[in-house]
Amino acid sequence: MKHFLIKYRFKTGTREAWHEHIQQFIAWLDSEPDVKGKISYRCMKERDGDGYYHLAAASDEQAIKTLQSKDFFKRYTEESKRVAGGEVEVVPLELIAQTS
Repeated sequence: MKHFLIKYRFKTGTREAWHEHIQQFIAWLDSEPDVKGKISYRCMKERDGDGYYHLAAASDEQAIKTLQSKDFFKRYTEESKRVAGGEVEVVPLELIAQTS
C-alpha cells in the first residue's frame, strides 16, 4: 500500500459546497470500476480551525496512475487547490506499524 497525507487550510468558497465536492469525489472512488476497492480515502478537518487533512491509500502504483488519469480526479485536484488558495501539500507516508 502507498499512503499519503494531503493537508491545507481552507481559504475560499463555502464549507458546505466543499464538503459536497469531497463527498462526490469519494462516491466516484467507490463506484469507478477501475479504482473501486484499490483506493482508500478519508477527509477530516480541525474541529475549531481551517485545517483539512485527507488520508489516502492506494493498493499499488498502477492504482495511483489509473486514478490520476481520470477526469474526476483532475477536477477534484484543481478544486482542492482553489479552496486552499493554491497551497496544498501532499506528503507520502511510510507505514511503521498498525492495528490488526
